[in-house]
Amino acid sequence: MNEVVHRPRRRHHDDRQRNTGTARGGILALLEAKPGKGEELAAFLEQGRALAAEEQGTVTWYAFKVSDTTYGIFDTFENEEGRQAHLTGAIPQALGKVGPELLATDPDIRPVDVIAVK
Repeated sequence: MNEVVHRPRRRHHDDRQRNTGTARGGILALLEAKPGKGEELAAFLEQGRALAAEEQGTVTWYAFKVSDTTYGIFDTFENEEGRQAHLTGAIPQALGKVGPELLATDPDIRPVDVIAVK
């Protein structure tokens, strides 16, 4: 019987320095909508996709719904510079403008380190 041996891809010595699209850090933002404002918050998040697409340092950007009032954003970045550029960019600025109308509480924004990606 032939045994199948899986070998990991051999890393080139400068993979970490190339633009490989590898996410190294991220942001998890949880948003709690005011009662009756969930659909408006969802619409706002859908519009955020276009803004995220313009950000050079953002590798991935997801908006998600947990419940009728709980939503979130998860995005990833190749480096800390990309994360910081995002935190001061168009999406947080826009959220700051609509937040008082749509959000029941301040956003819960947490930096995260990406430890594995498929």
